[in-house]
Amino acid sequence: MTDAQDLGEPVSYLVLKDGTPVFDSSGDRVGEVEHVLADEQEDVFHGLIVKTADGHRFAAAEHVDGLFERGVIINTPAGQLPEPSASSDSSLGETLKRAWDWLIQPK
Repeated sequence: MTDAQDLGEPVSYLVLKDGTPVFDSSGDRVGEVEHVLADEQEDVFHGLIVKTADGHRFAAAEHVDGLFERGVIINTPAGQLPEPSASSDSSLGETLKRAWDWLIQPK
């Protein structure tokens, strides 16, 4: 398990930086934060788009155990996280579509 002290102080999703390493609960690095999905006006954290070796995955807020200065801990193996998608039948359908829309926008 990753020692949370090594990751620094807890932070808000509002200041979490893109590129922050993402670790699973066993301490293995599984990727990095590509983007934070949130509704800042409503102060609602939806989750993270995580860039992994196998492509982008969406870690919904309930899959995020901690946000820290130098790392994020997720409680689900990255391979089990859904891919952002233009359409989805899951309960995360709209959120996965927003993640997809963010990924395909011109940068």
